[in-house]
Amino acid sequence: MSTVTQKYDEVKNFVGGQFKVNGQQKMEVVCPLDGSTLSNVPLSGMKDLSEAVEAAQTAFPAWSAMTVKERVDILFNYRQLVKDNVEMLAQLVHEENGKMIGEARAEVMKSIELTEFACSMPQMVSGQIMEVSKGVECRVERKPLGVVACISPFNFPHMVPHWTVPNALALGNCVILKPSEVVPLSAVKMAEMLKEAGLPDGVFSVVNGDKEIVEALCDHPGIEAVSFVGSTNVAKIVYRRASSNLKRCVALGGAKNHLLVMPDAHVNMTAANVVASMAGCAGQRCMAAAAMVAVGDVSHIIDQIIVEAKKIVVGENLGSVISKEAKERIEKYIAEAEAAGAKILVDGRNATVADKEGGFYVGATIIDHVKPEMNIAKEEVFGPVLSIIRAEDLDQALEIENSSNYGNAAAVFTQSGGTARYVMEKASAGMIGVNIGVPVPREPFSFGGWNESKFGVGDITGESSIEFWTQLKKTTTKWNPEAWTNWMS
Repeated sequence: MSTVTQKYDEVKNFVGGQFKVNGQQKMEVVCPLDGSTLSNVPLSGMKDLSEAVEAAQTAFPAWSAMTVKERVDILFNYRQLVKDNVEMLAQLVHEENGKMIGEARAEVMKSIELTEFACSMPQMVSGQIMEVSKGVECRVERKPLGVVACISPFNFPHMVPHWTVPNALALGNCVILKPSEVVPLSAVKMAEMLKEAGLPDGVFSVVNGDKEIVEALCDHPGIEAVSFVGSTNVAKIVYRRASSNLKRCVALGGAKNHLLVMPDAHVNMTAANVVASMAGCAGQRCMAAAAMVAVGDVSHIIDQIIVEAKKIVVGENLGSVISKEAKERIEKYIAEAEAAGAKILVDGRNATVADKEGGFYVGATIIDHVKPEMNIAKEEVFGPVLSIIRAEDLDQALEIENSSNYGNAAAVFTQSGGTARYVMEKASAGMIGVNIGVPVPREPFSFGGWNESKFGVGDITGESSIEFWTQLKKTTTKWNPEAWTNWMS
């Protein structure tokens, strides 16, 4: 562990309502903006996880026995605490993730929206009751699973935990959060604020760590369900391991989102949206524009895309990527594409920011004449890089989009309703945009892709998540022995 002075206190696990350190190995938490040390984080193991599971199992009977309204009252208190501390939380996201402060602020605001959706659960899960036959009633209620786990990634350290934690808590589960070990600071504040809001001890835990603790979450017999957000390779491993241990699992993976640009598209709107989708959050989001399919002659739009891309300046309106390794990997993809014959229109390699030479920056990059068989066209780059692939017509463009292993998002830019409808029907993706570069659904609509962008049934947010975090209890009652009966009663 580094002895360099760090800005924040060391990160601790949060178990039983208390922050604890059990002598685990530590890992340095580095600020990607300048390479400075922010903190250090424990790398927990099965023993640490078992302590959290035991605390959750102890808390579960009382927590699950509360009414939904009583539980969401606590979440509403929490929502107000987040709202009162947006700037502090945004600053933390900015420092540990490297995104711009405005992007970090928007992330925290989205967390508030997600919590507000969880607060609507009394209206969403009121149950059903019906007289199914004379004198016989059937009642259907949703019941929590028990102790569940949420594994979140580095790219949205505050928002992605709010995809799962508020809903799972509102529905009566006890939750163990495993944040990415490179961005653990937002999870610390989440634990502090939930406790301040009135959440009983043991209902929410944070267990930090790397691969070992992820495997432990998949293996522990006391955990009923696991949600995961991260790369496709790891999502597959988590899904297989958790489901082989008879747990529910939904695992969101990576993406290679295609934006289909038609010749009739509005030039300025399209160029601005494509570049914003490509460069927002330094391209480190699974809804980023990774590939633009230029359908026919769209040179006038590409010219404007170049203009827009050159307005993106590292350190001013473009944040850092997460690590030195990420920067090297992204720049390797660019170099490989160039060597294979692609044309670099805007080159973001070797970017630096004055007085932050230790940071990890890649500038906005536009690459034209990328072939579908190139690695940069097939694999998730996860950086501010747009690959332009040429297609003669819309059907060829859709063939390119459909051939991707991923299926998170696809979008079309056009002024033709018929063209838009055709793409909406034919694109192989779970989220479709029309003249929108980042087609993320808002609550109550759910987030989730297709193909190798998601493993498991259902989506991770919105109404679809209710099914994942609960199980149905069906009760049939009869109290009147004199009631007329038939074969059903």
